[in-house]
Amino acid sequence: MAYMVQGSRNGNPRRKAQTILVVDDKLDTLLLVRELLTSRGYNVTTASDAEEALQAIQADKPDLILLDVIMPGRSGYDLCRQLKDDPATRLIPIVMITGLSDRADRVRGIEAGADDFLSKPLYPEELYARVKSLLKLKHFTDELENAEAVLFTLALGVEARDPYTGDHCARLAHYAAELGRHLHFDYENIVALERGGYLHDLGKIKVPDEILNKGSELTPAEWDVMKRHPEDGEAICQPLKSFRRVLPIIRHHHEHWNGSGYPDSLDGHNIPVLARVLQVVDVYDALVTARPYKSALSETQARDTMLHEAKRGLWDYELVREFFHMLESERRAA
Repeated sequence: MAYMVQGSRNGNPRRKAQTILVVDDKLDTLLLVRELLTSRGYNVTTASDAEEALQAIQADKPDLILLDVIMPGRSGYDLCRQLKDDPATRLIPIVMITGLSDRADRVRGIEAGADDFLSKPLYPEELYARVKSLLKLKHFTDELENAEAVLFTLALGVEARDPYTGDHCARLAHYAAELGRHLHFDYENIVALERGGYLHDLGKIKVPDEILNKGSELTPAEWDVMKRHPEDGEAICQPLKSFRRVLPIIRHHHEHWNGSGYPDSLDGHNIPVLARVLQVVDVYDALVTARPYKSALSETQARDTMLHEAKRGLWDYELVREFFHMLESERRAA
């Protein structure tokens, strides 16, 4: 049966109560776990099988799952594998509860993505220790997600300082992820491109408004300030290990294929491919978006302009071609 357990706030009213989902089909185990967990201040709710557990997860995503291996219908292995394959639930710690002692069964659980194991019969102190340890781990994960959310908010704040960009970051995140899928990039790189779309100009938070909104008529000194924003953005995001694939995008999205860009004057394939992808979609969005000092180009005009600039050495020519092939394919599919 599946049950959801909500942890106490431990005297801290600011901390969100943590939730545990336990999946087991046996009534005696259900009653035992409910008694043990309620004695430690948790609230317990129940469901009866894997399908009901999925409904419970959809209704209220838990912080920890205690999952029985043997159940009618879909097994605990199958449910664990599904949850770990889903980006929305893959970070939820899963403890598999089993009466099976064979090493091969545990290997099967590890291959399914289980984070830990409990053996039947359950011993209260072992149950408490596993729950406490993994809930602490989930709390750290939540804190990391909160830190990421702060950076995204800051990035959108930077965008809001320019009233003419509209939803530029959201468009870049969309275009970049779509181009990544078109190029058959893996999931982690597509996520990095989406994040890069929002965070690429985060370093502009350190650029004064009088420079940021001045347009193209910058003095050499002002231009030096503006050109530091990729390095500043990288430095802001550097402490978060979850952003390691995003850092090259932030730092190198203003490099040029011929080496004339900044901050490191990289050229050709020395420019990380994710940064080159973001360059292409960034330039496209700039060309097809109207600004006070220019009108919007059509898609055809943008394509011709970007291919011409790519031949001059500014962008990755093949990526530019692939981007417009992607747009054409999407148009035909629609």
